[in-house]
Amino acid sequence: MLRLLFLLLFSTSVIGSTVSDISAAAGETTNHAASNVKDWYSDATNTALFSIGEADITVIDLVWVVVVLVGAFTFSSLLRRFLNRLTVKHESFSVSGMFTLGRLLHYLILLIAVFLCFALLGIDFTKLAIVAGALSVGVGFGLQSIFNNFISGLILLFERPIKVGDLIELDSGTRGRVKAINVRSTQITTWDNIDLLVPNSEFISGRVINYTLSDDVRRLHIPFGVAYGSDKEIVKRAAIEASLELSCTINHGAHKPDVWLINFGDSSLDFELIVWVNGNELPIDKHPIGMYLWEIETKLSEYEIEIPFPQRDLRLRSIDKEVFNAIPERSL
Repeated sequence: MLRLLFLLLFSTSVIGSTVSDISAAAGETTNHAASNVKDWYSDATNTALFSIGEADITVIDLVWVVVVLVGAFTFSSLLRRFLNRLTVKHESFSVSGMFTLGRLLHYLILLIAVFLCFALLGIDFTKLAIVAGALSVGVGFGLQSIFNNFISGLILLFERPIKVGDLIELDSGTRGRVKAINVRSTQITTWDNIDLLVPNSEFISGRVINYTLSDDVRRLHIPFGVAYGSDKEIVKRAAIEASLELSCTINHGAHKPDVWLINFGDSSLDFELIVWVNGNELPIDKHPIGMYLWEIETKLSEYEIEIPFPQRDLRLRSIDKEVFNAIPERSL
């Protein structure tokens, strides 16, 4: 029995010693491997990939640059979303004003991020300015158009000859509403719901009509004609009632609808319906003149006022007797 107990104690001590030796060896191996990984990581991240002037650029520097730029873009995006939500919640805030503020803050945040990246990389700003000045001469010729549009975009944001939401007409005759003013171009949504990208420089150097620059109210002239002999007062009443069917028509003060007789046409009395409208209430998917003409035709039909079509009277000074006799009586 004692012999068995002695063997058991001896076996336990041997196993414990072996486990201790294995643990110590494993610990040394792990520490050595961790030390090697740490040395490799330090060499990889601190080794200069390239140099800019006297500044050595490492992997860790590039990682920080990416973090700063991504953070700047993310913060700018969240800030502009916050401004958009303020515009929706508070009607007193101008949509165009908030858009301009958000765009300027976006540029400012990116500019600060770029300077911060230069500082992280240890780049000397004085030497960078000299290099940038030398490059700007050559690059300026190739990027002249892009640079011109960028500066024009800043002028549009600060001077605000056009704003987001304005109803404008380009020199080419295209009409639409300003949807966004970007770095290179301005996005316009036309009456056909087509997004048109116009270079910013065209708004600075070209002729642009802004219907809602200083006032949202504008006057429309809608021409139409009725048959001779129609009662002018009834025509006027029908046209004014037709204009009031549309919610965008203003009917107060000096901006009430009116009807003018403008011409004695070949086959009709030519009138013009004069209406004042709120430009911001005009639907983008419908032509304003077409909307009023639709309502005018409906009202003229209700009042049984004839809309004429061109007619010509034919006078025969002489005709052969046989030809005259061949014409049916109902045609005479």
